[in-house]
Amino acid sequence: MAANSKMGPIIMNPSRLRRLDCGRVTFYASAALLLAPGMAQTPMFQGETLDMVANIMAWVVLIIAPVIGISIFWLVHILPEKIAEQRQHPQAKAIQTLCLLSLAFGGLLWPLAWLWAYSKPVMYKLAYGTDRVAHGDDEIVQAEVDLRSDSQELKQLRLRLNELEARLAGTPSGSEAGRG
Repeated sequence: MAANSKMGPIIMNPSRLRRLDCGRVTFYASAALLLAPGMAQTPMFQGETLDMVANIMAWVVLIIAPVIGISIFWLVHILPEKIAEQRQHPQAKAIQTLCLLSLAFGGLLWPLAWLWAYSKPVMYKLAYGTDRVAHGDDEIVQAEVDLRSDSQELKQLRLRLNELEARLAGTPSGSEAGRG
């Protein structure tokens, strides 16, 4: 063992020695590749073609990149709304409003909407007995209920009309008047 007067005996672990050697070799190889001069190549396009390709690339970056960026920003900001509808959250409309406000305020409210979409509405369950509400079918169900009530109301009005016609004609109202 070699002895060092300041540090004492130096003991090297063989596995550590291998790791150090691999690390050093990798470092020196990377440094040599970075410091070595690269081969200069001529561009694929030259002259007017190069200018035209550069113009096309500039227009693509100026028009398509912002559209894609805004679309991704918008899609990320409506995620809490979609999650709330998927989980049948009873306050999905309020979460949707918070998502829209988050768009207006540059995303500051988005984490609140995300947390709200994943939260369980405790007070809603206490008030209404459930913590889930089916979304999307509300309008269809309401239209069917309205249609049924309208058809029942129409039947009642026809019966009432038949009774009034029977009174005017002087005949007794009853089942004969309702069949006609």
